Amino acid sequence: MTGGVVAAIDLGASSVRVLVARVGPGQLAVEEVHRARNEPVALPDGLHWDVLRLHHEVVAGLRLAARAADEIAGIAVDGWGIDYALLDEDGSLLANPYHHRDPRHGRGVDIVHAAMEPRRLYERTGTQFLPFNTLYQLAAGQGHAAFDRARTVLLIPDLIGFWLCGVVAAERTNASTTGLLDVRTRSWAPDVLGAAGVSPSWLAPLCDAGEAAGPIRPAIASETGLSPRVEVGHVGSHDTASAVVAMPAVDDRVAFISCGTWSLVGIELSAPLVTEAGRVANFTNELGVDGRVRYLRNVMGLWLLQESLRAWERGGEPEDLGRLLAAAAALPAGGPVIDPDDPILLAPGDMPERIRDLCRRSGQPAPSSRAALARCVLDSLAAAYARAIADATRLTGRDVRAIHLVGGGARNELLCQLTADATGLPVVAGPVEATAIGNALVQARRLGFARGDLDALRALVRTHTAVARHEPRSRT
Repeated sequence: MTGGVVAAIDLGASSVRVLVARVGPGQLAVEEVHRARNEPVALPDGLHWDVLRLHHEVVAGLRLAARAADEIAGIAVDGWGIDYALLDEDGSLLANPYHHRDPRHGRGVDIVHAAMEPRRLYERTGTQFLPFNTLYQLAAGQGHAAFDRARTVLLIPDLIGFWLCGVVAAERTNASTTGLLDVRTRSWAPDVLGAAGVSPSWLAPLCDAGEAAGPIRPAIASETGLSPRVEVGHVGSHDTASAVVAMPAVDDRVAFISCGTWSLVGIELSAPLVTEAGRVANFTNELGVDGRVRYLRNVMGLWLLQESLRAWERGGEPEDLGRLLAAAAALPAGGPVIDPDDPILLAPGDMPERIRDLCRRSGQPAPSSRAALARCVLDSLAAAYARAIADATRLTGRDVRAIHLVGGGARNELLCQLTADATGLPVVAGPVEATAIGNALVQARRLGFARGDLDALRALVRTHTAVARHEPRSRT
């Protein structure tokens, strides 16, 4: 077995990146070759993703990847879940996809629940209730002109994959975020589709991480300089599914936090856990690589801090994140704490004022400085993580001894330490590039550059990536 090179395309809620990974026996190295901002576009009819810009940046990144590596053997895409695009009978994009933070989706909840009550819905899908889950988005979209011409629904990573290689498919880890998948049969659920008013013919054939999709389109090869023999493969196309692959755990006595714009907090299981207690606690069963299940709860995540930074920048007074976090770390414990999942915090806008308003409404002093506001955000996230992990251990009976915090949030030392303090558990922070690494490892295994199960892949991660350990501090 010899090593090789793959390109990992990582679509994040705030950025699009292309990375080159070299994987082989005793080798794992990842290099970012391209990054661009991914920002929603507000139009008169609502908030949209600019997927044409996303595709443009992906192609630009692949061009740089071709220059950075002698021979790229494979390409794969991962990204966020839930949001979708509509294609017509010719495979043409009908409209820019709506963003999950657009308020129009909420009206789909009543439509779906009138047709299928929440308890039965959870029994079928095992999916956490979020008012912007795909099934609610689709129900809310009925009557839109694009729906009359729609013939195919694709999630965003699947859309980019289709544009790269021409294959229409729905990878299961991301399909499991939609609320349209039967969690036990791992196939589309016809009764749920009916409740959302979705034709089964719209949905793409399901496939699994580790399968090949097809060679890149000739036009992509010509535009990027990649060989026309390069294949697009399927990985855990939900970014958290790929990130969890790269969790450097030595056993199953761990919880995970995949921390970025959103935070996903939970435990990896070997089978779905669909109970009424899980529904009440709002836990979801998302499918993972190699048949695993990510039993987790979504938490609003670093969006709160990111949107605060954008608000200050829009006001003409930008803030340096490093200085802000250092000042926040110097503040004493015991400041205000909010619910980071309050619906008022979902949409773009004046996040600092919304946070201050939530503090006032709960009888707490509003943060008087930017540092105090940042500390409020991070204390609130740490408390939410602690609640989610406590609920996950209670519901699963798992004996959790440590937390693996992966993704961009692993750079935030203050958040990692506050999480250790709030949970009373050590936090192993890293790798930062967990999503790209997990993407690359599943590609490499398919291409013969790596072998073994998830434990073997995670052993490579432990050997070749750096992590930081944060021990909980005494509460006395």
